[in-house]
Formats: sequence, structure tokens, C-alpha cells
Amino acid sequence: MELRDARDLLDRQAGVVGRRQLLERGASTADLRRWLRRRELVTVHPGVYVNHTGPLTWANRAWAGVVLHWPAALSHESAVHLAGEVVHVAVDASRTPVLRRGIMLHLLADLEGRVLWNLGPPRLRFEDALISLCAQAPGRTAALALASEACRRRRTTPQRLLGELEHRRNVRHRRWLRDVFCETAEGIQSALESSYLRRVERSHGLPRPQRQLREHTGGGAVVYRDVSYERYRLVVELDGRIGHELDADRWRDMDRDLDVALEGRMTIRIGWRHTEDRPCETADRLGRVLQLRGWQGRVRRCGPGCRIGPPIGATG
Repeated sequence: MELRDARDLLDRQAGVVGRRQLLERGASTADLRRWLRRRELVTVHPGVYVNHTGPLTWANRAWAGVVLHWPAALSHESAVHLAGEVVHVAVDASRTPVLRRGIMLHLLADLEGRVLWNLGPPRLRFEDALISLCAQAPGRTAALALASEACRRRRTTPQRLLGELEHRRNVRHRRWLRDVFCETAEGIQSALESSYLRRVERSHGLPRPQRQLREHTGGGAVVYRDVSYERYRLVVELDGRIGHELDADRWRDMDRDLDVALEGRMTIRIGWRHTEDRPCETADRLGRVLQLRGWQGRVRRCGPGCRIGPPIGATG
């Protein structure tokens, strides 16, 4: 047998092939020794080869990990980002595979039903892999960043993530993962937006705004307003920067505020100090501004120690 007889397999697997695959195609052990001796094939892992002598690409390493542990599939970072120094490979939980350098193994129950076997390389369904990745994140902020970025790139939706989570009863941090995906569904795209939603808006009963409202400025540019109370002509811009060191940032902020003012609206800028250090006072002030602009509701206390004043117009 000649190696070109397996060209379709090599092309499909980014130049990677397994000993078992070649033997099933009719190759002999003598053929394998000849190809290795001539450097037509180079060993990547025991029984796994690549058809070139140069540096391994990520696709080479990914396919090598899957072929080595077959039946197997990419998982976690590898299934989500299709990149990374370490290749994450999932195998069925019933197996006891041998660990190899550069490969992180994950033992998963019901692997057969969780993998898109037709993809190259096979990988966990995107939502399944992303939930596993979010569950390993160091906290809500990192998980929110992963989920919002995936949704922003339209690789999934919050609804699909929530649906997948319903089937993952034993996933780590399941409760706050659900909160994160619900926040993503509401248009939350950053940790500061999440902090504003939870600590200022929701816990104090402020009216529900529109988020990431797409608008055209007077100059024709497209901007997204973080939080927009359209009924009350109030825009809240959430600024997560520490200070305003860059002159360009300051001028851009002023331009955005002028555009809003030209439309008869007010802009309020809120940062980390307002949402994390003084959420009650921030909610109180926002509530008063909203009341002055027509809101008939009242700011509610978030707990026994909440520091909010009486509503505008209250007596006694």
C-alpha cells in the first residue's frame, strides 16, 4: 500500500492519521515502518502520526488528541475557541485512558449523545462545551464575559444556554450560571452592567430600562446606550474604566452626552464606585431623577440597612 491511498483520510484529519486507521485501510506493519523511515509520517503520539516534519499546527494537535483517544471529541476551551496550548479531549466516563502531555482529558457521561461527530474534529455541542467552560471560570465576571462574547458573536443565544443548563443537573455553580445566562438574555455584556442590574436597579425596584439601545448620532455614527429609560428621557452610561486618563475618551464621552442633550435627554455616568461601594445611595439618587422626569414609582429598600431617603413630595 502507498500512503497516497489514504490521502482522503489525511486531508479530512488535517494530515493526522492513526495506526489503527491505516491498518483498517489495508496497510501492513511493514508499510508503517517504511513511511516512518522515509519521514512520510512522523510520530505525534504512540500510534498517531502526521504527514509532515514541520511544527505542529493547532489542527494537527487537536486531531492527534482525538485520534489517540478515539472515540473522543474536543471539549471545554478546545471546543469553544478551537485554539489553546492544551488540547481538551472528552472521552466516555467508563474509560480509563492514559494521560499524554499536551492533552487534558475529561471523562463525560453520555458522550455519544453530546458530540457533533460529523464535525472535524468531532466536538461537544457548543452550548454543552461553553457551560462546562463557564462552570470552571473563577467567578461570575469571567463566566459573564464568556457567555456574552459567545452571544455577541452569534455562536449561541441565552435561551439555548438556559435550555442546555436545564439538562445539566449536576453542573458546578448551576445556580449562578443560570443568573448569568438570564442577565445575558437581558442584554448585560459586562461585569459593571451586571453589578448595576443586581445591586442598584433590581434590588431597589427601579423601572426596567432598555439595554444596549442602538442609535445613530448626529454625525451618522452608530452607538449603543448601556441603559436607556426612554419613557423618562434618561440615559445611564456605565463606565468601567478607572479614571479617565485618555483625552480621547473624555472627548468621546462629551460628544455622546451632547448628542443625548440635543434630543432632550439627560445623561448620567455611573462607575464601579456607584454600584459596588454606594449602591443604595446611587439607587436613591437615580430614583429621584426618574421621579422628577415623571416616574410614579418609589425606590424600595434592599434590606434593613438600606440608606434611601423619602420619595420626592413626601411629607411628615
